[in-house]
Amino acid sequence: VSYNWHFEVDKKDTQKIFQVPDFVGDACKAIASRVRGAVAGHSFDAFHKASAELIRTAVFGLDPETNEPRNRLVFSSNNLVITNIDIQSVEPVDQRTRDALQKSVQLAIEITTKSQEAEARHEAERREQEAKGRLERQKINDEAEAEKARKSLLELQAQSATVEASGQATAEARAKAAAAAIEGEAAVKQAQLQAEASLIKGEAELEETKQKQSAEIEHQKALNELEVTKAKELSRIEAKKFRDVVHAIGPNTIKTIAQAGPEMQAKLLQGLGLKGFLITDGNSPINLFNTAGGLVGKASSQ
Repeated sequence: VSYNWHFEVDKKDTQKIFQVPDFVGDACKAIASRVRGAVAGHSFDAFHKASAELIRTAVFGLDPETNEPRNRLVFSSNNLVITNIDIQSVEPVDQRTRDALQKSVQLAIEITTKSQEAEARHEAERREQEAKGRLERQKINDEAEAEKARKSLLELQAQSATVEASGQATAEARAKAAAAAIEGEAAVKQAQLQAEASLIKGEAELEETKQKQSAEIEHQKALNELEVTKAKELSRIEAKKFRDVVHAIGPNTIKTIAQAGPEMQAKLLQGLGLKGFLITDGNSPINLFNTAGGLVGKASSQ
Protein backbone atom coordinates (compact mmCIF):
# COMPACT_ATOMS: atom_id res chain seq x y z
CA VAL A 1 0.00 0.00 0.00
CA SER A 2 0.94 3.69 -0.34
CA TYR A 3 -0.47 6.59 1.57
CA ASN A 4 -0.41 10.38 1.92
CA TRP A 5 0.56 11.98 5.19
CA HIS A 6 1.39 15.33 6.84
CA PHE A 7 1.93 16.84 10.30
CA GLU A 8 -0.57 19.10 12.01
CA VAL A 9 1.78 21.56 13.73
CA ASP A 10 0.67 23.16 16.98
CA LYS A 11 2.39 26.52 17.28
CA LYS A 12 2.25 26.29 21.03
CA ASP A 13 4.00 22.87 21.03
CA THR A 14 6.10 22.55 17.89
CA GLN A 15 8.42 19.95 19.43
CA LYS A 16 5.64 17.36 19.53
CA ILE A 17 6.22 16.31 15.93
CA PHE A 18 9.72 15.11 16.92
CA GLN A 19 8.53 12.91 19.78
CA VAL A 20 8.69 9.73 17.64
CA PRO A 21 12.10 9.29 15.94
CA ASP A 22 11.02 6.62 13.42
CA PHE A 23 7.47 7.88 12.79
CA VAL A 24 7.39 6.25 9.34
CA GLY A 25 8.15 2.78 10.72
CA ASP A 26 5.71 3.20 13.57
CA ALA A 27 2.97 4.38 11.17
CA CYS A 28 3.61 1.44 8.86
CA LYS A 29 3.50 -1.03 11.74
CA ALA A 30 0.25 0.48 13.05
CA ILE A 31 -1.36 0.46 9.59
CA ALA A 32 -0.14 -3.12 8.91
CA SER A 33 -1.56 -4.26 12.24
CA ARG A 34 -4.95 -2.75 11.40
CA VAL A 35 -4.91 -4.36 7.94
CA ARG A 36 -3.95 -7.81 9.29
CA GLY A 37 -6.69 -7.58 11.90
CA ALA A 38 -9.28 -6.74 9.22
CA VAL A 39 -8.04 -9.42 6.79
CA ALA A 40 -8.10 -12.13 9.48
CA GLY A 41 -11.83 -11.73 9.89
CA HIS A 42 -12.65 -12.41 6.17
CA SER A 43 -12.05 -15.23 3.71
CA PHE A 44 -9.56 -14.80 0.92
CA ASP A 45 -12.22 -14.60 -1.75
CA ALA A 46 -14.19 -11.97 0.16
CA PHE A 47 -11.02 -10.00 0.86
CA HIS A 48 -9.91 -10.31 -2.77
CA LYS A 49 -13.24 -8.97 -4.05
CA ALA A 50 -13.43 -5.96 -1.68
CA SER A 51 -9.83 -5.43 -0.60
CA ALA A 52 -9.78 -1.67 -1.17
CA GLU A 53 -12.92 -1.01 0.87
CA LEU A 54 -11.86 -3.39 3.66
CA ILE A 55 -8.37 -1.85 3.94
CA ARG A 56 -9.73 1.76 3.97
CA THR A 57 -12.26 0.79 6.63
CA ALA A 58 -9.60 -0.97 8.68
CA VAL A 59 -7.15 1.97 8.51
CA PHE A 60 -9.52 4.94 8.92
CA GLY A 61 -12.40 3.31 10.77
CA LEU A 62 -16.16 3.99 10.33
CA ASP A 63 -17.95 7.22 11.11
CA PRO A 64 -20.71 6.29 13.61
CA GLU A 65 -23.05 8.99 12.25
CA THR A 66 -22.85 8.17 8.54
CA ASN A 67 -21.54 4.57 8.79
CA GLU A 68 -19.05 5.48 6.06
CA PRO A 69 -15.19 5.15 6.19
CA ARG A 70 -13.45 8.22 7.60
CA ASN A 71 -11.01 10.17 5.42
CA ARG A 72 -8.11 10.54 7.89
CA LEU A 73 -6.14 8.78 10.62
CA VAL A 74 -4.40 10.88 13.34
CA PHE A 75 -1.52 9.71 15.52
CA SER A 76 -1.84 11.75 18.69
CA SER A 77 1.74 11.05 19.81
CA ASN A 78 3.28 13.30 17.14
CA ASN A 79 0.22 14.75 15.29
CA LEU A 80 0.89 12.65 12.19
CA VAL A 81 -2.15 12.56 9.88
CA ILE A 82 -2.73 9.89 7.22
CA THR A 83 -5.13 11.34 4.63
CA ASN A 84 -5.24 8.71 1.88
CA ILE A 85 -4.25 5.10 1.31
CA ASP A 86 -3.89 3.32 -2.05
CA ILE A 87 -3.64 -0.46 -2.58
CA GLN A 88 -0.86 -1.11 -5.09
CA SER A 89 -1.07 -4.94 -5.10
CA VAL A 90 -2.32 -7.89 -3.04
CA GLU A 91 0.00 -10.88 -2.88
CA PRO A 92 0.10 -13.67 -0.26
CA VAL A 93 3.48 -14.29 1.40
CA ASP A 94 3.19 -18.09 1.51
CA GLN A 95 4.22 -19.83 -1.77
CA ARG A 96 1.53 -22.49 -1.52
CA THR A 97 -1.08 -19.86 -0.90
CA ARG A 98 0.30 -17.91 -3.84
CA ASP A 99 0.06 -20.99 -6.10
CA ALA A 100 -3.41 -21.74 -4.87
CA LEU A 101 -4.36 -18.13 -5.47
CA GLN A 102 -2.95 -18.27 -8.99
CA LYS A 103 -4.90 -21.45 -9.72
CA SER A 104 -7.94 -19.90 -8.17
CA VAL A 105 -7.50 -16.79 -10.29
CA GLN A 106 -7.01 -18.84 -13.44
CA LEU A 107 -10.03 -20.95 -12.58
CA ALA A 108 -12.01 -17.83 -11.87
CA ILE A 109 -10.87 -16.34 -15.20
CA GLU A 110 -11.77 -19.56 -16.99
CA ILE A 111 -15.15 -19.72 -15.27
CA THR A 112 -15.73 -16.07 -16.01
CA THR A 113 -14.73 -16.58 -19.64
CA LYS A 114 -16.99 -19.58 -20.04
CA SER A 115 -19.76 -17.77 -18.25
CA GLN A 116 -19.35 -14.79 -20.55
CA GLU A 117 -19.26 -17.09 -23.58
CA ALA A 118 -22.40 -18.87 -22.41
CA GLU A 119 -24.04 -15.57 -21.64
CA ALA A 120 -23.03 -14.23 -25.05
CA ARG A 121 -24.35 -17.41 -26.72
CA HIS A 122 -27.58 -17.19 -24.78
CA GLU A 123 -27.85 -13.52 -25.62
CA ALA A 124 -27.25 -14.28 -29.30
CA GLU A 125 -29.87 -17.03 -29.21
CA ARG A 126 -32.26 -14.74 -27.39
CA ARG A 127 -31.70 -11.99 -29.93
CA GLU A 128 -32.10 -14.48 -32.75
CA GLN A 129 -35.37 -15.70 -31.25
CA GLU A 130 -36.51 -12.11 -30.76
CA ALA A 131 -35.56 -11.32 -34.35
CA LYS A 132 -37.46 -14.37 -35.58
CA GLY A 133 -40.43 -13.36 -33.41
CA ARG A 134 -40.32 -9.80 -34.75
CA LEU A 135 -40.04 -11.16 -38.28
CA GLU A 136 -43.03 -13.43 -37.77
CA ARG A 137 -45.02 -10.60 -36.21
CA GLN A 138 -44.03 -8.30 -39.05
CA LYS A 139 -45.06 -10.96 -41.56
CA ILE A 140 -48.42 -11.36 -39.83
CA ASN A 141 -48.84 -7.57 -39.68
CA ASP A 142 -47.94 -7.27 -43.36
CA GLU A 143 -50.48 -9.95 -44.26
CA ALA A 144 -53.10 -8.19 -42.15
CA GLU A 145 -52.29 -4.85 -43.80
CA ALA A 146 -52.46 -6.52 -47.22
CA GLU A 147 -55.90 -7.91 -46.34
CA LYS A 148 -57.01 -4.50 -45.17
CA ALA A 149 -55.70 -2.94 -48.39
CA ARG A 150 -57.48 -5.61 -50.45
CA LYS A 151 -60.69 -4.97 -48.52
CA SER A 152 -60.33 -1.23 -49.03
CA LEU A 153 -59.73 -1.80 -52.75
CA LEU A 154 -62.88 -3.90 -53.05
CA GLU A 155 -64.89 -1.27 -51.15
CA LEU A 156 -63.54 1.49 -53.40
CA GLN A 157 -64.35 -0.57 -56.48
CA ALA A 158 -67.90 -1.09 -55.20
CA GLN A 159 -68.23 2.64 -54.40
CA SER A 160 -66.85 3.50 -57.83
CA ALA A 161 -69.38 1.24 -59.51
CA THR A 162 -72.18 2.77 -57.44
CA VAL A 163 -71.03 6.30 -58.22
CA GLU A 164 -70.68 5.46 -61.89
CA ALA A 165 -74.21 4.02 -61.95
CA SER A 166 -75.77 6.95 -60.12
CA GLY A 167 -73.49 9.62 -61.55
CA GLN A 168 -75.63 10.43 -64.56
CA ALA A 169 -78.82 10.73 -62.50
CA THR A 170 -77.05 12.84 -59.93
CA ALA A 171 -75.60 15.09 -62.63
CA GLU A 172 -79.04 15.54 -64.22
CA ALA A 173 -80.64 16.29 -60.87
CA ARG A 174 -77.93 18.80 -60.06
CA ALA A 175 -78.29 20.39 -63.51
CA LYS A 176 -82.07 20.70 -63.05
CA ALA A 177 -81.60 22.13 -59.57
CA ALA A 178 -79.03 24.60 -60.88
CA ALA A 179 -81.36 25.60 -63.76
CA ALA A 180 -84.26 26.06 -61.34
CA ALA A 181 -82.06 28.14 -59.05
CA ILE A 182 -80.92 30.30 -61.97
CA GLU A 183 -84.50 30.70 -63.17
CA GLY A 184 -85.63 31.69 -59.70
CA GLU A 185 -82.79 34.19 -59.35
CA ALA A 186 -83.66 35.61 -62.79
CA ALA A 187 -87.33 35.97 -61.79
CA VAL A 188 -86.36 37.69 -58.55
CA LYS A 189 -84.00 39.98 -60.45
CA GLN A 190 -86.69 40.78 -63.00
CA ALA A 191 -89.19 41.57 -60.26
CA GLN A 192 -86.63 43.83 -58.62
CA LEU A 193 -85.98 45.60 -61.92
CA GLN A 194 -89.71 46.00 -62.54
CA ALA A 195 -90.17 47.42 -59.06
CA GLU A 196 -87.30 49.83 -59.64
CA ALA A 197 -88.75 50.81 -63.03
CA SER A 198 -92.19 51.40 -61.47
CA LEU A 199 -90.59 53.48 -58.74
CA ILE A 200 -88.64 55.54 -61.29
CA LYS A 201 -91.78 55.96 -63.45
CA GLY A 202 -93.83 57.05 -60.43
CA GLU A 203 -91.14 59.52 -59.37
CA ALA A 204 -90.95 60.87 -62.95
CA GLU A 205 -94.77 61.28 -63.14
CA LEU A 206 -94.80 62.96 -59.75
CA GLU A 207 -92.02 65.30 -60.83
CA GLU A 208 -93.87 66.00 -64.12
CA THR A 209 -97.09 66.74 -62.19
CA LYS A 210 -95.20 69.02 -59.83
CA GLN A 211 -93.62 70.88 -62.73
CA LYS A 212 -96.96 71.11 -64.58
CA GLN A 213 -98.72 72.46 -61.50
CA SER A 214 -95.86 74.86 -60.89
CA ALA A 215 -96.07 76.05 -64.52
CA GLU A 216 -99.86 76.49 -64.24
CA ILE A 217 -99.42 78.43 -61.02
CA GLU A 218 -96.78 80.65 -62.61
CA HIS A 219 -99.01 81.14 -65.67
CA GLN A 220 -102.05 82.02 -63.56
CA LYS A 221 -99.90 84.33 -61.46
CA ALA A 222 -98.66 86.05 -64.59
CA LEU A 223 -102.26 86.37 -65.90
CA ASN A 224 -103.40 87.82 -62.59
CA GLU A 225 -100.53 90.29 -62.60
CA LEU A 226 -101.41 91.20 -66.20
CA GLU A 227 -105.10 91.72 -65.29
CA VAL A 228 -104.11 93.90 -62.33
CA THR A 229 -101.76 95.91 -64.51
CA LYS A 230 -104.50 96.25 -67.16
CA ALA A 231 -107.07 97.37 -64.55
CA LYS A 232 -104.61 99.89 -63.12
CA GLU A 233 -103.87 101.22 -66.61
CA LEU A 234 -107.61 101.53 -67.51
CA SER A 235 -108.26 103.25 -64.20
CA ARG A 236 -105.46 105.63 -64.90
CA ILE A 237 -106.84 106.29 -68.43
CA GLU A 238 -110.40 106.87 -67.15
CA ALA A 239 -109.16 109.11 -64.37
CA LYS A 240 -107.08 111.10 -66.88
CA LYS A 241 -110.10 111.26 -69.25
CA PHE A 242 -112.32 112.47 -66.44
CA ARG A 243 -109.79 115.09 -65.41
CA ASP A 244 -109.49 116.24 -68.98
CA VAL A 245 -113.28 116.48 -69.35
CA VAL A 246 -113.61 118.37 -66.08
CA HIS A 247 -110.82 120.66 -67.12
CA ALA A 248 -112.43 121.22 -70.53
CA ILE A 249 -115.90 121.93 -69.09
CA GLY A 250 -114.62 124.22 -66.40
CA PRO A 251 -115.98 124.82 -62.96
CA ASN A 252 -118.64 127.35 -64.09
CA THR A 253 -120.21 124.96 -66.55
CA ILE A 254 -120.30 122.24 -63.94
CA LYS A 255 -121.98 124.66 -61.53
CA THR A 256 -124.61 125.52 -64.13
CA ILE A 257 -125.25 121.82 -64.82
CA ALA A 258 -125.66 121.18 -61.13
CA GLN A 259 -128.18 124.05 -60.78
CA ALA A 260 -130.17 123.10 -63.90
CA GLY A 261 -133.14 120.72 -63.98
CA PRO A 262 -133.00 117.11 -64.98
CA GLU A 263 -133.96 117.72 -68.62
CA MET A 264 -131.41 120.46 -68.94
CA GLN A 265 -128.77 118.21 -67.37
CA ALA A 266 -129.55 115.46 -69.85
CA LYS A 267 -129.24 117.86 -72.80
CA LEU A 268 -125.99 119.26 -71.49
CA LEU A 269 -124.60 115.84 -70.97
CA GLN A 270 -125.60 114.82 -74.46
CA GLY A 271 -124.04 117.94 -75.79
CA LEU A 272 -120.86 117.17 -73.89
CA GLY A 273 -120.95 113.52 -74.94
CA LEU A 274 -121.35 112.31 -71.30
CA LYS A 275 -123.65 109.54 -70.20
CA GLY A 276 -123.55 110.48 -66.47
CA PHE A 277 -121.80 112.65 -63.94
CA LEU A 278 -121.26 112.95 -60.22
CA ILE A 279 -120.99 116.19 -58.29
CA THR A 280 -119.67 116.37 -54.69
CA ASP A 281 -118.78 119.13 -52.33
CA GLY A 282 -115.36 117.73 -51.52
CA ASN A 283 -116.14 116.91 -47.93
CA SER A 284 -117.15 113.33 -48.75
CA PRO A 285 -114.32 111.78 -50.83
CA ILE A 286 -115.19 109.19 -53.49
CA ASN A 287 -113.00 106.24 -54.44
CA LEU A 288 -112.73 106.77 -58.15
CA PHE A 289 -110.54 103.66 -58.57
CA ASN A 290 -113.31 101.38 -57.35
CA THR A 291 -115.83 103.29 -59.47
CA ALA A 292 -113.56 102.95 -62.49
CA GLY A 293 -113.07 99.29 -61.68
CA GLY A 294 -116.81 98.75 -61.59
CA LEU A 295 -117.24 100.52 -64.90
CA VAL A 296 -114.43 98.48 -66.46
CA GLY A 297 -115.94 95.28 -65.14
CA LYS A 298 -119.36 96.17 -66.67
CA ALA A 299 -117.74 96.98 -69.97
CA SER A 300 -115.84 93.65 -69.93
CA SER A 301 -119.08 91.72 -69.19
CA GLN A 302 -120.89 93.46 -72.05
